Amino acid sequence: MSAAPRSISTPSIRIHWSGEIRRSHDSGTIAGGILEVGLFRNFSLVRSGEGEKMNAASGNNFLIIISDEHRRDAMGCAGHPVVKTPNLDRLAARGTVFENAYTPSPVCVPARASIACGDFVHRIRCWDSATPYCGFPMSWMHLLRDKGVEVTSIGKLHFRSAKDDNGFSREILSMHVVGGVGWPIGLLRKDPPVFESAPELSARVGAGTSSYTDYDRAITGAACDWLRAREASDVPWATFVSLVSPHYPLVAPREYYDLYDPESVDFPIAYEHARRPRHSEVKNIARFFDYDRHFDRRELREARVAYYGLVSFMDNCVGRILSALEQSGQSDNTVVIYVSDHGDMMGDHGLWTKQVMYEGSAGVPMIMAGPFVPEGKRVRTGTSLIDLAPTAVDVTGTGSRSSAELFPGRSLRQVAGEEDDLNRTTFSEYHDGGSTTGAFMVRWENWKFVHYVGHEAQLFDLALDPHELRDLARDNVNDPVVIAALQEGERRLRAICDPEEVNARCFDDQERRIAELGGIEACKGAYVFNHTPTPDEQRALEKGSAF
Repeated sequence: MSAAPRSISTPSIRIHWSGEIRRSHDSGTIAGGILEVGLFRNFSLVRSGEGEKMNAASGNNFLIIISDEHRRDAMGCAGHPVVKTPNLDRLAARGTVFENAYTPSPVCVPARASIACGDFVHRIRCWDSATPYCGFPMSWMHLLRDKGVEVTSIGKLHFRSAKDDNGFSREILSMHVVGGVGWPIGLLRKDPPVFESAPELSARVGAGTSSYTDYDRAITGAACDWLRAREASDVPWATFVSLVSPHYPLVAPREYYDLYDPESVDFPIAYEHARRPRHSEVKNIARFFDYDRHFDRRELREARVAYYGLVSFMDNCVGRILSALEQSGQSDNTVVIYVSDHGDMMGDHGLWTKQVMYEGSAGVPMIMAGPFVPEGKRVRTGTSLIDLAPTAVDVTGTGSRSSAELFPGRSLRQVAGEEDDLNRTTFSEYHDGGSTTGAFMVRWENWKFVHYVGHEAQLFDLALDPHELRDLARDNVNDPVVIAALQEGERRLRAICDPEEVNARCFDDQERRIAELGGIEACKGAYVFNHTPTPDEQRALEKGSAF
């Protein structure tokens, strides 16, 4: 943590959900109209097919294990030549791997709000790290709990507060945003200040323990105890176990750090300055999060070793949780999904952490196993973390066709049982710190199209260029195939949203949020951090100073 906490005013926050609907962040009331939650039926590119119905006969338990900042390719079952993930590999062998899964936003707070609501960031308007989920709109957890399912969270949530009704029957060891506020500096996108905490990423690299690895051990222990206690229970349940590794600080327990050799570890892709992205908005983000400036070659290799060590440490936690599920006797009646909230660039293209639409950042691991899930299958259909909500309804048998239409996604169990549909569109967006404009990504077939309001687009052919080294929107602009792909990307994007309207609405909401927090100077002077303090650390900070 880089700075002493500073006080910041936290008046009642009013989020404008539509032209007439407003929600008081403190009271939880809705004024000016009724939220129409059935608006998703026009999203033909991402919603369930007309004939699809939820499998209400299954009534299985549902276990989501989610990590933080685990990039999709950093697993043995993803073909990585270095990373050791034996427990995730075994889960993949007895289940289904979704090879083209994406986050709805490549940053923690908006991504986790989207997971809760099963909806896109621009629709729930949890744009950034200072506008966390606060129990509204309705979450899939609310829906399951109201149907009699015991819905429990264990670990990191990154919502506003445990005092809100987030939909859980119980929250255990929950981590929420700092002081119920989050990260206000990210709101200052029109004239971003210097992010002075950037040097921390390289300053804490190596073998050892951190508050995050200690927290993960506590989460794992609590999850194992909770699962083993289900042995004598016949109450249906859904449990959201959320680990923080491999999120930085890049400090891995010695036994996991030593699994990898800094001298032989793989080097970042396109790290040389001449090969780095030339896109104007990507440069803006890299300028704000200037992590790479603080690494030398030795530290870079040690950082990758520490990241891989944290992945293996996290994998061990997953193995312990799955073993406890087996011991509970409920494994045969439980669908398990492993995902992460977003990825990590780990130096690729000279970029670190997330915030961008490259595969390392926007792509996420996604593995599912359990009843009615194909074994040993690889699915190439594009999927998203917003698909977790309809999956929860499907798996627990708590839905009907009408409840399925609450969400624009699809049940992953149903996707796994079908032939690959490479035409399905996946979508991600970014409106948080370091960016000067909204970024909108759509992926289909072999194409990835990224639209930046007020900047040139990006286009990649991931079949021919999996490392995204060649931006076809810049380099092949006269190629008829490229022109057609750019037009198709634009069409698919605008079938989901109007990016210019969304961008303007986001900046309006963020201007109001800045004012509610006391203005620009108050946001600049707020508590600044590189990673959210654990619950114990937040309690210590609260005793020392107001947020």
